[in-house]
Amino acid sequence: MMNITDFQKIGVGLAGFGVAFLFLGILFFFDKGLLAIGNILFICGLAFVIGLERTFRFFFQRHKVKATGFFFGGILVVLIGWPVVGMCLETYGFFLLFSGFFPVAVNFLRRVPVLGTILNLPGIRSVADKIGESNSMDKV
Repeated sequence: MMNITDFQKIGVGLAGFGVAFLFLGILFFFDKGLLAIGNILFICGLAFVIGLERTFRFFFQRHKVKATGFFFGGILVVLIGWPVVGMCLETYGFFLLFSGFFPVAVNFLRRVPVLGTILNLPGIRSVADKIGESNSMDKV
């Protein structure tokens, strides 16, 4: 069993609050204050969970330069005051950055009782399988 440090527990909390603030920011018609707080908390939470050096290496790999540019550019545009445009840029960068984790997340969600049944339905299963295939082919 893995031991989770106190820093990682704090990081999960920060990332959770970041996602909650992002959700509220979108819910309240792209409130730039809530979106900015959510972005900062999410990045800080990620740094606490995996560490500063690994966070820096994750974002600034040579093949992820475009994705990192869109993600941090979106955060900057939100901070400047254009939340809708910023969130569009940030979402695109997020999907480019974290697309490698989607197959793992889908396989995990297939083991959850209710969600697993839904994800194994014929139409949804084919879409979920294509997500996994396209991401595995990108790495080759």
